[in-house]
Amino acid sequence: MKILICDPIEQRCLDILSGEGFSVDLKPGLTPDQLEAVISDYDALIVRSTTRVTADILRYADRLKVVGRPGAGVDNIDVEAATRKGIIVMNTPGGNTISTAEHTISLLLALARNIPQAHTSLKQGTWERKRFIGTELFGKTIGIIGLGKVGREVAHRCLSFGMIVVGDDPVLSIEVALKLGIELADLEDVLRRSDFITVHTPLTEDTRNLLNEETIGKCKKGVRIINCARGGIVNEEALLRALESGHVAGAALDVFVEEPPTNHRLIRHEKLVVTPHLGAATEEAQEKVAILIAEQLADVLKGRGFAGVVNAVAIQQAMKEEIRPYVTLSEKLGSLVAQLMHGKLRSLTLTYGGELLQQAAEILRAATLKGILGHLLSEPVNYVNAPMLARELGLIVNEKKERDGGNYTHLLKAEYETDRERRTFWGTVFGTSTVRLVNIDGFHFEVRPEGNLLFYSNIDRPGMLAKVGSVLAKANINIAGVALGRNVAGERALTVMNVDSDIPETVIRRIASIEGVSEAKLVRL
Repeated sequence: MKILICDPIEQRCLDILSGEGFSVDLKPGLTPDQLEAVISDYDALIVRSTTRVTADILRYADRLKVVGRPGAGVDNIDVEAATRKGIIVMNTPGGNTISTAEHTISLLLALARNIPQAHTSLKQGTWERKRFIGTELFGKTIGIIGLGKVGREVAHRCLSFGMIVVGDDPVLSIEVALKLGIELADLEDVLRRSDFITVHTPLTEDTRNLLNEETIGKCKKGVRIINCARGGIVNEEALLRALESGHVAGAALDVFVEEPPTNHRLIRHEKLVVTPHLGAATEEAQEKVAILIAEQLADVLKGRGFAGVVNAVAIQQAMKEEIRPYVTLSEKLGSLVAQLMHGKLRSLTLTYGGELLQQAAEILRAATLKGILGHLLSEPVNYVNAPMLARELGLIVNEKKERDGGNYTHLLKAEYETDRERRTFWGTVFGTSTVRLVNIDGFHFEVRPEGNLLFYSNIDRPGMLAKVGSVLAKANINIAGVALGRNVAGERALTVMNVDSDIPETVIRRIASIEGVSEAKLVRL
C-alpha cells in the first residue's frame, strides 16, 4: 500500500510506516492541483495544518482509505466529504496535552512576573526594577474554566505552586475534583474569586465570547487572564477595553480569532503577553503525535484497530448495516443533552428497547458519549476514547434493557440528570435510515434531529406559534418544520422548530421575552 505525506513530519513517522512494509512518499508543498493529480495513486494520506484536504481533492481519491492528522484539530480536512466516500479520518487525541499545559504555566509565570516586558526593557539598555514588580502565585486563586485533560494538568501544576484551584466544568464529578485538589464552582463564582483565570474549553456557540464585557466585569479588579485553548473564547475587544481601564491587570494569549492576528492595538498593549499559537509546539509533542499517527494509520490499514478515528466510518463498516442509523441517532441524542442541559452533568441512563439495540449497546453508548463530550471538552473525542474520558471525569453511565420498543420496533432512550434538572429524550429509526426524535420529557411528537433546531417551552394557548413565527419572520429566518408537544390542553407545552438558518442570540432573547414563552434555545445538529 502507498502512503502520501504532504507536510513536513518527523523521521520516526516515516521509519515506522516503512518498517510496516508500506511505500511512503514525502512530498511537502504540493499545490491543490498537484495533489488532485496524484491522490488517486495512494491508499492513505497524512497532513498537518498546511495542506487542506477539500471535497474537490477527495473527488479524485479513488483508492484512499485513511486521512491522518498528527495533532488535535481536523479543521483543514473536509470530514463530511471524506465520510461520504467511506474514508476514515483520524487525529492524535491527547498527544499535545502536556505541551499545552506547560505552555499555559509558562504564560502564567510570565504574566505574574512581567518577564517579557522586563526582558525587552533590559535588551534596550534600561534597568527598571521598580517598574516590573510582579506578584507571587503562592496563595493566589486560579480559576480554570474547562477541566478536561489539559485543564486538569494545569490544575496539578498550579497546586504545586501553592495556589488555590477552583474550576468550572459541566461534566467533572465532585468526587474526582476533590481527589485532584480542585474545588468545583459555577462560572460566576470562579470569575468572582479568581486572581488568575485560564480557559480550556472547546470553541462552540456556547463558549464563543465566554469572557466578554459582562463576564469580565464580574471578575475582581486586577484579574489576569490566559487563553491557550481557542481564539474567540475571550472577546478581544472586551479584553482590550478591560486592559486599558485597568480592570484586568494583564493577559496572556497564545490563540486569536484571526491567525496571524490583525487586532494590532491589542497585540501591542504593554500589559499583554503573546505567543504565536505555540501550545503544542515542542519537539516532544511533535514527535509524539508523528509516532502516534504512524501507529494508528498502520493499525487501520492492517485491520488491527481504529484508535483516533474522528468519524464513524471505521466502526460502522464493521457492524450490521441496520445498526448504522442508530449510531447516528445516539450521537445526536448526546449532542442534544450537551446543548440543552443546565447545571453539572451527574449521570446518564441509556435504555435499549429491542434485541437489535441491546446487541449494539457498546457502540451506541460510545456514540452517545461522543455526542455529549465532543461538545463539552477541549480535547478530541471519538468513538474509541469517549467511554474512557467519561470514566476519568466520574460521569455515571447506567444502562437498561427493555424487551421491545413499545409502540416502536426499536427505541433508544437517553435520560440525564444534573444538579438542577432531569430530562429524557427518545429516538428511533423509521424504515431503514430515517432518524427521528419521538419523545422529549414525556411530550410525544416527531422531529428531524438535523440542522438548526429551536426549542422553547410555552403555555398552550392560541397565538403562541404565530408570535414566535413573527419574530423569526422579521429576522428573515424561514421555518422548515414545526413539532408541537402537549399532554393537557391549556398547560405547559414544548415546541421544536426546524429552521433554515442560524438564529442570532438577540433573536433568541426576543423569543424568550414573549409572554408565555420560556427557555428558548437553539440547538445545532
